[in-house]
Amino acid sequence: MPNKKQTSKSVASTASKILKDNRYSDKSKSVAGSALSQTKSNKKK
Repeated sequence: MPNKKQTSKSVASTASKILKDNRYSDKSKSVAGSALSQTKSNKKK
């Protein structure tokens, strides 16, 4: 059964900021990247 949960826009925004900021650890960036991978894409097909 696929996971249908998605990251909210506010969490995705925070995760994006974490990935861009060098003050955060690799572990924090890994979690942020995971959160971003669960966001809904706005790209048109």
